[in-house]
Amino acid sequence: MQPTQIPYCGPAPLPADLWSSWNFDQLLIAVFAVMAAGALAMSRKSAAEAARSPYGMLALLVLLIAFVSPICALASALFSARIVHHLLLVAAAAPLLALALPTRFARLPLSATFLAHTLVMWVWHAPIPYQWALSSVPVYWLMEVSLFFSAFAMWQGILAARAGPALSALLGSIVQMGMLGALLTFATRPLYEAHATTTLPYGLTPLGDQQLAGLMMWVPAALPYLAVALVIAWQLFGRAEPFSSPKTR
Repeated sequence: MQPTQIPYCGPAPLPADLWSSWNFDQLLIAVFAVMAAGALAMSRKSAAEAARSPYGMLALLVLLIAFVSPICALASALFSARIVHHLLLVAAAAPLLALALPTRFARLPLSATFLAHTLVMWVWHAPIPYQWALSSVPVYWLMEVSLFFSAFAMWQGILAARAGPALSALLGSIVQMGMLGALLTFATRPLYEAHATTTLPYGLTPLGDQQLAGLMMWVPAALPYLAVALVIAWQLFGRAEPFSSPKTR
């Protein structure tokens, strides 16, 4: 069954209208304020310190790309664009903001934040919860905020942890995203009814769009986690001084 309401980012645009589909909803200001307040509450830095961090500015830029640029509207048409949108949240904005706002909850087990984020990722990419998110603005924001903050908490834990647990969480993230991506890639039928007809103007069948989304989550999504793992391994075995660890700040 198709969503009974228009998704938050608007109806699926035609390709000719895509580049005019910018999102300047005033609600975004309130949402960004809530996200900033929540991130500050989870950090041991002040707002003034965070404002001076280049990582914080980069995180804001990524969030603007995700929610203001035509990617937001394109995600109403293509599930693969939705995956790009979500990866911008969990694998770009969240770690950048974690660098800007290191955790004050260092004793929170990294395994717990990893498991929580994994659960959130799998729940919201299951067909029924995903359908709910596209048919209800409150549920849509519940999906986006829970994805972002679960990733943010996990990245804070990774950056505050010793090398062993941090590498384990990064490897686990690569594996769980790869498993989810493989399920999407090798599915024999489309799983997301919301995109049953919206992909066709872009030259993709619903199954082809879903498989493209799976490949994105399987391969490119692993790169940020792999890059951080390589830096941590280099610091560990090269006995170099950490370049960004919150412990050194």
